[in-house]
Amino acid sequence: MLPLRVLFFTVLVPCTVVGWVPWFWIIGPARVRSGWPPSGPGALAFIPLALGVAIYVACAWRFAVEGLGTPAPWDPPRRLVTGGLFRWTRNPFYVGIVTILLAEAALISSGAMAWYAAGVAIAFHLRVILHEEPALRRSFGAEFEKYVREVPRWVPGVGRRRAKSEERSAT
Repeated sequence: MLPLRVLFFTVLVPCTVVGWVPWFWIIGPARVRSGWPPSGPGALAFIPLALGVAIYVACAWRFAVEGLGTPAPWDPPRRLVTGGLFRWTRNPFYVGIVTILLAEAALISSGAMAWYAAGVAIAFHLRVILHEEPALRRSFGAEFEKYVREVPRWVPGVGRRRAKSEERSAT
C-alpha cells in the first residue's frame, strides 16, 4: 500500500502548502475569478507550474521505488535516495514545491503569494539544516556524508564542481 501512503502524504502536506493555504488565506476565490484564466505573458507561468508538479511526482516516485518509503516524516524511506533528480540537488522536493508557488504567484500576479513562496523557501531551508540533514546523518552515516560532498543542497552543479576540485587537489 506504499502508493496510497505517498498519496495520503501528498494530499495532506504538499497540497496544503500549494493549494489550501494560498486559496483560503492569500488568494481567495474572488481574486482568482476576477483574473482567470491568465492570458498573455502571465499564461507562461503554466510552464513552471507543470515543471514543479513533475518534479514533485518524480521525487515521490523515487522515494517509493528507490527508498521504499514516503516523503512523510512518520514514514521515511528505508534507503538513502540518491537517484533521479536527487543526483542534481539533495532537495528536489522542496525545489518543486517552491517552483509551484512562484508559478502560482505569477499566474495571479500576486505579491502576497510571492512573499508566501519566499517564506516557504526559508522554512524549507531551516527544516533541512536543523532537522533533516542531522536525521539523515544519524540514519545513513558515511553514505549520507559522501552524498553531501557530491550533491549540492539546492543549486544543481555547485557541489559536484566543489567535490571534483577537492578530489583533484587531494591527488
